[in-house]
Amino acid sequence: MAVKYDPALINKVFEVTEPVEAEVEKIKRYCAVLGETNPIFTDEDAAKKGPYGGIVAPPSFAVTFRNGRHFFESVPRFGMRGFDAGKDVEFVAPIRPGDYVTLSSHVKEIYEKTGRTGTMVFVVIRSTLKNQNDEVLAHIDHRFMNRP
Repeated sequence: MAVKYDPALINKVFEVTEPVEAEVEKIKRYCAVLGETNPIFTDEDAAKKGPYGGIVAPPSFAVTFRNGRHFFESVPRFGMRGFDAGKDVEFVAPIRPGDYVTLSSHVKEIYEKTGRTGTMVFVVIRSTLKNQNDEVLAHIDHRFMNRP
């Protein structure tokens, strides 16, 4: 069975967030929760001597930005059941305290696979994080699996 969908969905931007500030205290709390102790993420004096000239967020901080309360409410669905099937993250530039981060999401890919339990349809949503200077910080590919 070939999955049927409108090809116009591919590359269609369907969500853009309002800018959210990457606050230094949020970065430090995130590090504390994860047990991250690298001083370029947590210690302002040590970070000034580091490669970025100040504190930056750990790369995984990129996944803390969301498309709002109902994360990906408008993701195309194929069937009634499904789940989050993982993420791939490409880190492009560090997120710095004071950056205002905007997330723009589009449908990157839709494909079908057959596993031992039957047919699965995967929808890949690419979110691009940019700062207030329109610099790309990261790309996150969110994979959602649906059972038709």
